Amino acid sequence: MFADMPALSHSEQQQAAERIHELMAQGLSSGQAIAQVAAEIRANRQGESTRVLFEDDEQDEEHDAWDERADDDRDDADEDDEHGY
Repeated sequence: MFADMPALSHSEQQQAAERIHELMAQGLSSGQAIAQVAAEIRANRQGESTRVLFEDDEQDEEHDAWDERADDDRDDADEDDEHGY
């Protein structure tokens, strides 16, 4: 998956995490807090972005395909069970 994301330094990431915790302490859900902080960062950093590739996405697709095959094999084994277990 590709995403345009502002490049944040470690200290900026820490500040964002602290801001998220503050918003959650004020009653926002974690999802709402994350979305609000992300919007604030994007608004403050317009025009600055870094192309990011999340390599796990391809691995996840391969893993999901393997899981589906394993589920099919278990279903086949269940059909052969004469005791209904």
